[in-house]
Amino acid sequence: MILSVSRRTDIPCRFTPWFLNRLRAGYALVRNPLRPSQVSRVPLTPGAVECIVFWSKDPAPLLPHLGELEERGYPFYFQFTLTPYGRDLEPGLRDKGDIEAAFRALSRRVGRERVLWRYDPVVLTEGYPLSWHRATFEAMCARLAPYTASVTISFLDLYPRLRSLGLRAPEAGEVRELAAAFAASARRQGLDIRACAEPWDLTPYGIRPAACIDGALIARLTGREVTARPDRSQRPACGCLESVDIGAYDTCPNGCLYCYADHGRPPAPHDPEGELLTGALRPGDQVRDRVCRPALSGQTSLFSFGDH
Repeated sequence: MILSVSRRTDIPCRFTPWFLNRLRAGYALVRNPLRPSQVSRVPLTPGAVECIVFWSKDPAPLLPHLGELEERGYPFYFQFTLTPYGRDLEPGLRDKGDIEAAFRALSRRVGRERVLWRYDPVVLTEGYPLSWHRATFEAMCARLAPYTASVTISFLDLYPRLRSLGLRAPEAGEVRELAAAFAASARRQGLDIRACAEPWDLTPYGIRPAACIDGALIARLTGREVTARPDRSQRPACGCLESVDIGAYDTCPNGCLYCYADHGRPPAPHDPEGELLTGALRPGDQVRDRVCRPALSGQTSLFSFGDH
């Protein structure tokens, strides 16, 4: 299986000790977000986990432990969201200069093809107008291009609770204007630019749809043929392959105002030694072993990172 760590919360930034403990134990318990009494026991052994996709806004706490992951035989790469917003939108994050330093350090450690930059989402406010995004994206492309091969963009999905916060998603004309500017900036720095789960057709600007759980990348990383199916549980425009996520909603202390994974519910207590990310098993919980389909075949793919 492909393991997602995690779309639902920032495990590398906030819960690295728990994650490492679960790898050493060989499993984690994960509540079904739609049916909380149903709990899956997800195997985390190297034989079960064929690739790990990390999602984070600041994975610095995980960096000292990458050697352990490699020694245990886990292939991995990072979806690293690095946006230029201040603490008015992202109150729980460190100084962005420090996070950029972590981005560079991670790239030097694992290689630029394993660190995928996300400028995600594009949020418009009085303080963050189109002109600001154009200039800021241009500058970030120049700084980060030596440390990544690609950038993934997305535009804010305006959930009802966000309207009262003064956040705004770009309108159609603004999307086209930003897409053209972003594509030109990325092209100047030699970055591949893609769009994550967007309903807009941005191919006229040279922006292809993204696949964040990316079969082509995983094949290059592992040297094996990828057989995983498209993930039908995601949004219709999502290009990802199937994965198993071990995170939980409403648990991330980063506190980003635009976050789709935060519904305003208080999190249960976190125990780094616990089987679950937060809370504990309750009376009536039904715990079942998660049956995970192989995502890779035994056949060697034509290309791998070793061929480059």
